[in-house]
Amino acid sequence: MQKTKSLDHNLSKDLPRTAPAEAGVPAAAILRFLDRLEYYQVNLHSLLLMRHGKLIAEGYYAPNSPSRLHRMFSVCKTLNALAVGLLAEEGRLSLDDRIADYFPDKVPADAHPWIREMTIRNLLMMRTCHASTTYKYDIHKEWVESFFTTPPTHKPGTVFHYDTSAAHVLCVLTERLSGMPMLDYLKEKALRKIGWSENSYMIKNEFGDSHGGSGLMATSEDLLRLGMLLIQKGRWQDEQLLPASFVEEMTSCLTPNALTAGVISETQGYGYQIWRTRHDGFACYGLGGQLVVCLPKEDLILVTTADTQGCGGGNDFIYNCLYEEILPVLDTTLTKEEEAQTAFLQQKLATLIMAPVKTRCRTLLDERYNALFLNNATCGHIQHKIFKLEKNPQGFTDLSLTLFGKDGFLAYTRNGVPCKLRFSLDRCQPDTFPEYNMYCANSAMWLAPDTFYIRSNLLDTSVGSVQIELVFGDEDVTVFMKKTEETLFQEYAGHFYGRSEVYFSE
Repeated sequence: MQKTKSLDHNLSKDLPRTAPAEAGVPAAAILRFLDRLEYYQVNLHSLLLMRHGKLIAEGYYAPNSPSRLHRMFSVCKTLNALAVGLLAEEGRLSLDDRIADYFPDKVPADAHPWIREMTIRNLLMMRTCHASTTYKYDIHKEWVESFFTTPPTHKPGTVFHYDTSAAHVLCVLTERLSGMPMLDYLKEKALRKIGWSENSYMIKNEFGDSHGGSGLMATSEDLLRLGMLLIQKGRWQDEQLLPASFVEEMTSCLTPNALTAGVISETQGYGYQIWRTRHDGFACYGLGGQLVVCLPKEDLILVTTADTQGCGGGNDFIYNCLYEEILPVLDTTLTKEEEAQTAFLQQKLATLIMAPVKTRCRTLLDERYNALFLNNATCGHIQHKIFKLEKNPQGFTDLSLTLFGKDGFLAYTRNGVPCKLRFSLDRCQPDTFPEYNMYCANSAMWLAPDTFYIRSNLLDTSVGSVQIELVFGDEDVTVFMKKTEETLFQEYAGHFYGRSEVYFSE
């Protein structure tokens, strides 16, 4: 299991910074933006806001930090497009080349004509001949091979369908032609020159390839620098690092996508591995709220990292708060309270923390009720008990819940391996998730006299959550687990039942 790495230098100081008002943004508007997302319970990990080339707001929700690499998911699709654009500039390919011609070892002799007709441009625009990601049909088949062997559903170059396997093939294409990993190629050509973190990397799939559609591990500042490079049409200071015409083309609306979109933010069209937005902007978008929103007319860049999985419309909340709280007041007359609001904003940004579940679930219990169940005296019926679980496919055999003060842990055994998940009742407690050895932050609360709820926020190569509900009877427990994570943690889903058969001493 690959692990996140710490950045090998402090947050870069070469990015110009200024007070929001100096860039025409009232501090009160940014405060409203933050407060509204908090009200909607959008689980932000970081936020950076830049206008006129200057950073005006920067905050990290502890235990997230500037130096920690974060899974950026499909933001790496945009990097694939940039790499292809550079290869085209070098004369190593043409966007209208047939992609199959570059993979003779992967294309079967009897491949469907539509497979053979697909061009590199079709892949960039998500206009392949597949209706979805092909490597998910057969998890045992090599990913590039699956792209050329999965039966097509429609003629290429016609209908938009979001196809992560297309992005993966573009990544492997770059690696074949450049002779190096895609991200290393981009670092050599452009990213290193803009201050991109040197120890960023791409997660590899089980076949040893860079996970070209979703595997980017980078910092929030990396995303901001990417946005700056794009909004400046590939220019950085006095050097044109990317072909300006290609960047302009890739960020324009090339493909209508209204029919396939689930939310309004995904109905504005698509470029080359990049989304169009309202207000004539464009965005790099990764699963769960990893966003680089660029609005050229306003000269504004918003970067967020987050976990919006399981939060219906979570990404739209971010967009809407930007559009409704900040855009309408750009360059308006500032109030006499601006200096005080700026100081308050800086204090808030410096003290952001991830919300524990007692805050996220505050509507379920009034304060007096919740305070009652934070008292350990109410959980005497489960302290010092080990609950033996009935046989289950996931391999859980026993568990126990221990509370001391406002901290505690869930101990359990799965497939003979003892595990322990630590949490706090009033904050998100940093921990390492058992078995997967991934960084996480956990909190818990009593939902009712017999019901205990634990949420583990995954902050590693996996971003998402594992949630556990324990409902205690006099001598038994019913357990409900669910996970919101793209590919792993399937064991932590389902219902389990057990009876207390063993007592233990502290």
